[in-house]
Amino acid sequence: MKIEKTDNEIVIRIPNTVALDDLEDFLNYLEYKEKTSDVNVSQSEIDKLASEFNKSYWAKYRDQYIK
Repeated sequence: MKIEKTDNEIVIRIPNTVALDDLEDFLNYLEYKEKTSDVNVSQSEIDKLASEFNKSYWAKYRDQYIK
């Protein structure tokens, strides 16, 4: 692996032997960090939002999982 930093970006070269699923997970994490870098939210607020999402998702897709 090789990492280069330029004036405008960071370039990471990764060998093609790295599993694409693992690389995609890592890139998704970096995207999350980038998008939330200026967000100031407490863990309890995040937990509440996640709970609301889970309830909504389960109500919408419940019939697909339970037959």
